[in-house]
Amino acid sequence: MDKKLVSLMILFVLAFGLFMGFVVFNQPIRTFTRAAEELVPSSESSLIFAWPLTANADGSEKVDINVFVRNAKNLPLTNKRVNLETNLGTISVVTDTTDKSGKASFSLTSSTPGVGEIKATIDNQVQIKQTVTIKFE
Repeated sequence: MDKKLVSLMILFVLAFGLFMGFVVFNQPIRTFTRAAEELVPSSESSLIFAWPLTANADGSEKVDINVFVRNAKNLPLTNKRVNLETNLGTISVVTDTTDKSGKASFSLTSSTPGVGEIKATIDNQVQIKQTVTIKFE
């Protein structure tokens, strides 16, 4: 074959390959280079719920506490470690892992009357802004 034809074919194949690489891989490369926002817990979107808000301070009545871990888009996050702390009472399990709905469950008892404030931390990094207070009578 003619050397000019071979070099022109090689140039065409390289140009076509570059064009296809740009068209096909442009969007996925951008998403691979970004941080995984959907896996980062949000301190504003995550929630703490407790029930009942008033309990007897007899050491046996339990208050159920549920923590829902969400990302900035309000989607549930699974397999996140949640630590709970309180200034009054005893938490049954201090650390729990979230399930597929982003929920971690705890229970609290107290034999001392007073108001206990509950705070939650996700993966020892993100503290949930919301807190819950429980009154023990």
